[in-house]
Formats: sequence, C-alpha cells, structure tokens
Amino acid sequence: MRLKVSALALATAMTFAQPAYAQDDAATREAIAEMRAQMAAMAARIDALESELAEAEAEAEAASAAAAAANETALAASTTASEAKAKADETPAIAFKGAPEIKGEGGWSFKPRGRLQYDAGFVSAPDSAGADDGFGSEARRARLGVSGDMPGGFGYKFEVDFAGNDVAVTDAIISYETGNVEMSAGQFNNFQSLEELTSSLHTSFIERAAFTDAFGFERRVGAAAVFSSGDVLVQTGLFTDNMEDLSNKNWSADGRVVFMPKMGDAQLHLGGSVHYTSLEDGSSLRYRQRPLVHFTGSRFVNTGGLAATSELGFGAEGAVIAGPFHAAAEGYWQKVNRPAGLSDPGFFGGYAEVGYFLTGGDTRGYKGGKFDRTKPANPVGEGGMGSVQVNLRYDRLDLNDGPIIGGTQDGYYLSLVWKPTDYTMLLANYGKLDYSDAVLPTATGDTDYSVDVFGVRAQIDF
Repeated sequence: MRLKVSALALATAMTFAQPAYAQDDAATREAIAEMRAQMAAMAARIDALESELAEAEAEAEAASAAAAAANETALAASTTASEAKAKADETPAIAFKGAPEIKGEGGWSFKPRGRLQYDAGFVSAPDSAGADDGFGSEARRARLGVSGDMPGGFGYKFEVDFAGNDVAVTDAIISYETGNVEMSAGQFNNFQSLEELTSSLHTSFIERAAFTDAFGFERRVGAAAVFSSGDVLVQTGLFTDNMEDLSNKNWSADGRVVFMPKMGDAQLHLGGSVHYTSLEDGSSLRYRQRPLVHFTGSRFVNTGGLAATSELGFGAEGAVIAGPFHAAAEGYWQKVNRPAGLSDPGFFGGYAEVGYFLTGGDTRGYKGGKFDRTKPANPVGEGGMGSVQVNLRYDRLDLNDGPIIGGTQDGYYLSLVWKPTDYTMLLANYGKLDYSDAVLPTATGDTDYSVDVFGVRAQIDF
C-alpha cells in the first residue's frame, strides 16, 4: 500500500507543477494524459504484485504448516518405533535347542533339561561261578532339570535323577563367571579324568571306563574355580562328599590341567589330574566293578573293605580328533593310605580306544576339555540317515597289590553308535572280559576265565 500512495502523490505533484499561467496546449495535455496512463498502469501492476505476494505468503504459511505436521508425524512414528523396539527388547526371546530356551531382559535365561536312557542285554559267565548273568534291563538314567543364566554373570543348574525307583540329586550348581574365570558352588563332578567329565550322553560306549566307577569318581558338594584362556584349561576345587552321604568329615581336593591346541583341522587334548581325599577316622574303602554294563549286580573284581585314612590319585589323559577319526587314552593310579601297621596298596586303571565315522562329514564333538555332542551332518528328517560310528576299546583294571587280591579285568569292547539326530541315539556294545584272580570262583576253584557281555541303549535328551 505504501507504494501505491507514493505513486499517486507523485502523479498529483506532477499535475499541479505546471505554471498557473500555462496555456491549454494540446501537446502538453497529451503528455500529461500519457503520463497519467503510465501511472495508472504502474498502480495496476503494484496491485498485481501485492496480490501475488499475498498468495506467496499464504503458500509459504501452508508449506510451513505442512512441514510442521510432517515433522510431528515423523516424530510420532519414531517414538512409536522406539517404543516397539523397547517392547520387543523386553519380550523374552525363545530359541529351540532340544528344548525351548528362553532369554529375557538383563541376562536372564531358562532352559528345561532332561534325558532318558534305557539299557538291555545279556551277560554270559561260567555257570558254576554263581554270577548274576543272563538277560537284564533297566532305566539307566531318567533325569529332569533346569539351567540358565542370571544378571551379573551368575548361572544355575539343577537336575534330579528318577532311575531305579530312587530320587537323587545329580547336579545342583550356582556359578559366577567373570573374564576367563568361572567359580562354582554346589554339587557337581570333581575334576578327575576326561572320561568321567564327558557327559554320559556323549560317551562312545554304554558305560565309562572301568576305573572311573571302581575308584569312586562321583559328584560331590564343594566349591571350584576354572580358568580358561586360549588352549589352556585349569580346574581346581575343594569338596566334601556326595549330597546323599553328608554329613561327615571327609574332604577332598582336585586339580586338573588341560592343553587343547588345534593343529590344522585336528583337535588335540593333553591333560593331567591329581586327587586327594582325607577320610574321617574309622573309614573304609572298597574298589570293585561290573563287567561293562550296569544292569547286572555281579562284580568279578572286588578288593573288599579296606580300612583307610586317605587316598591319592594321579591321572594322565590324551586324545585326538581328526575328521571322522578319533583316539583317546587314559591311565589312573590310585594309592590308598591305611592306618599304621597296614600296607598302602596302589591300584591302576586305564583304557585306549579308537573310533571312526562311517558317514561322510561327521566328527566327534569336543568342547571345554572334554568330548561333546556329535551333530550329524545329514540327520534323519533332513534327507539323511544321521551319523554312524564304530569304536574299539581296550580297558584294564588292576585291583591286585601285595596282600590285596581284588582281581584284574581286561576288557575288549566293540560299539556301534547310530545318531539319527542331534538329540537321539541308539548304541550297541559287545565286550569280552578276561579275568585273573576273579572274586567269584567256579565250582572247580578257577578264578581265571572270560565273560561275554552284550548291551544296547536307546537314548533321547533335551
């Protein structure tokens, strides 16, 4: 509007700027008329520009309002996405590893656990030895439990076994992990032998090597620390006794060191362990063992009760896994310290085995200083037949030393293991056991004879 007023003022000034005495000249009037026409056109143009400016300002305001609305929409969408993500983070994640594994906010996790193992077979011993032979069967293990993690680096595991019409706690562990160190308290396997620490789910024969059971390796209540860095594993702990045998004054100390390097595609394992047990006054020990399978009650080697104050054991172990092939060997020396005036006998147990997968792409599992789960490369249900493995083992247990004649057991074993899937297994074993100084003599007094054993196992776990 200011532009319009200025133009009109200019026109008025120019109109009245002529001298009063000017003549009514036609040319002058024509010039003035032309000037007035130009000023009118200019005023019209100014009006048009002001109209265009108003429209531009309106469009700018509309664009600004639209931009503000779009920004609010984007902010709302971002907030909604953030809220959705936060809600998703709070929602437990469920994975399936044989059973559902639930992971929640802050490091919580929960996984049910279980295993079923059914065994059956035959034991054939000399008729006159009076052994519990013939057909036998049992539910070897029927376990249920839970495991998982808690915030702050803590973990837990609890399992109960219902086999044999008894209820027994197997593992009951609270753990804490920081850096390369894991500390545990509760009931768990103490650190004796590769064979003992390998889960019964992943052994290559229906039972572990004879010395592990004969020398009383078992879960005990205690506290332990495990250090792992690169190829080195160090395990140490102080223990009391198995939960079922408490309370008493027995205590033990264990230590185990493992070197487990990779050489190309091959996994090596070299280890050693030491075990010491102090027994309360008046205690006794007994070392004995079944012939390969657990469902028979007969023991052909048995030291009988030995008064003892302590025991000291040393173990050496080695293994290699190279593609479908594996080999393992262990030796264990057990020394019994007896009260004054009695001899201190020493006993030995050990084994050597080799195994080979007949199915392509399969290999034996290994993790954390022990054998682990075999996962078939071509499982049943995915177009394959699972894994098939054959194993041979020589197993020796010598319970003779000085005046103690517990007998010797030399086992020659063959096993065939079929794993249709990661969590199922069918296993067949044959064993021929040669005895010297057996504690079950024949009718003629013979204590040197052989026993044949055949056993099968059906297994599933989650």
